[in-house]
Amino acid sequence: MSATNTGRLWNRSFILCLCNNLFLFTYYYALLTILPIYIMKDLGGTVKEAGLALTLFLVSSIAVRPFSGLIVEKLGKKIAFRGSELLFVLFAFSYLFADSMWALLLIRFIHGIWFSILTTVTVPIANDFIPDHRKGEGMGYFVMSTNLAVVFGPLIALTVLQFTDFIMLFALLTAVISLGFIFCLMIPVQENKITHLNAHTEKSRLGFHDIIETRAIPIGFVALLTAFAYSSIMSFIAAYSESKDLLAYTSLFFIVFAISMIVVRPWVGKIYDRKGASAVIYPSFIFFAIGLVVVSLISNQWLLWLSAIFIGIGYGSLFPCFQTIAIQSVAKQRMGHAISTFFTLFDLGMAIGSVILGLMIAYYGYQLSYLFCAVITVLTLFVYKYTVSASLKQLK
Repeated sequence: MSATNTGRLWNRSFILCLCNNLFLFTYYYALLTILPIYIMKDLGGTVKEAGLALTLFLVSSIAVRPFSGLIVEKLGKKIAFRGSELLFVLFAFSYLFADSMWALLLIRFIHGIWFSILTTVTVPIANDFIPDHRKGEGMGYFVMSTNLAVVFGPLIALTVLQFTDFIMLFALLTAVISLGFIFCLMIPVQENKITHLNAHTEKSRLGFHDIIETRAIPIGFVALLTAFAYSSIMSFIAAYSESKDLLAYTSLFFIVFAISMIVVRPWVGKIYDRKGASAVIYPSFIFFAIGLVVVSLISNQWLLWLSAIFIGIGYGSLFPCFQTIAIQSVAKQRMGHAISTFFTLFDLGMAIGSVILGLMIAYYGYQLSYLFCAVITVLTLFVYKYTVSASLKQLK
């Protein structure tokens, strides 16, 4: 029985979705952290080659993302979910045998394809097990499992690497994602029933609407701008901390980030469901902008951790709200398209942000770059107000 019917948020199926998502992204972020080190130390690669390995994964993921919703619709959620996760797990094993840069680059490119489909289908599946009156709260917890993985992944990888070699670490990470696949198999996936008017409604050619969900574009564009600003944290906070002789405190930055997000999560979800998305999103933008300003001013570990509190509350609350708006704006059979459209724009924001901010930092330094991101965040608040907020009343 689905959560919608029972009214319970913490039902068995939803918990299994959380566990599957946590293990998936723990593996993803752990690999993201140690792969550049592996390339430069064991494969004798350069910094550029390390960057290329990370970029290829993102390139294939973004390229496939617009079609992921269509793939989910054609194959069905169960086959798309279990099939893409099985292939993702199988390619996790291939890292154990990658003994050259070319082999690793090929693995990264193909791995990104399955990741794109998998992360598109997991959201509507989890949504099926969240009661209608607790969508904001439930999706908040689902996204929180991803954000917790931002902490657990790097922490596990860097800790284990102190006691063993890369091959053993890859084996451990493969075991982690294989455990996640067990949770995947235990989830009772519900297929959406799609009613066609008649057989002639089936089209032989792909149209724009088959790939892109137009109703998800406004919130997706807001997510793109937010991701642009957040890429300054994901891509450059470690390098910035090192320039300030604070690298030893950076792992605690992500722990404080996670704790801040967890502490406010119960209230944020309930406010979303009772008062609407804007009641959460407006203050969250302000918190995120303040956090970026504090980052630009860091001179000691206390300011670094203070910025983590503001960013954890701000960005940690924004992303689940955006995702919930995206799926609530469409009918159930279009959720896959909405999520693929949303993540396409979000991933573009992360990719563009990493490139542009890297150039900005090279020319203008970290401080001005982080202040620029704070300004972008405030401007995004107004973009949200005039492109998304007015239409939210129709969702209530």
